[in-house]
Amino acid sequence: MARILSIDYGKKRTGIAVTDPLQIIANGLTTVETHQLISFLKQYFQKEKVEKVIIGMPKSLKNEATDATPLVLQFIELFKKEFPKMLIIPVDERYTSKLAFRTVIDLGLKKKDRQDKARIDEISATILLQSFMESPSF
Repeated sequence: MARILSIDYGKKRTGIAVTDPLQIIANGLTTVETHQLISFLKQYFQKEKVEKVIIGMPKSLKNEATDATPLVLQFIELFKKEFPKMLIIPVDERYTSKLAFRTVIDLGLKKKDRQDKARIDEISATILLQSFMESPSF
């Protein structure tokens, strides 16, 4: 079986999570600078078999587009050009950042560690992926 990769796309940094090859557990992989994301994905896809990519789609509480939505849509178009055979699935990412921050607090991390935005981005990608895996569409 191949892995599923999830992307919490951001203007500066992007959190990435991935499943194990059996698609049972979602694990945080890393956070990369967004301008290096395509290069990172090319290298990762050469090393690991990935079946599909989940990308967080920013939505407001009213289920409307946010300021970040056009950036994600631009990235999706670029992704499709770079990886035309890879399935990319947009998934509602509402609350993932709040859940990630709550997770960091629940882990008992020190204030300095809680302010590490890269860690929050990676955890957000993991929550996004785990939520997708628990959904009926999985």
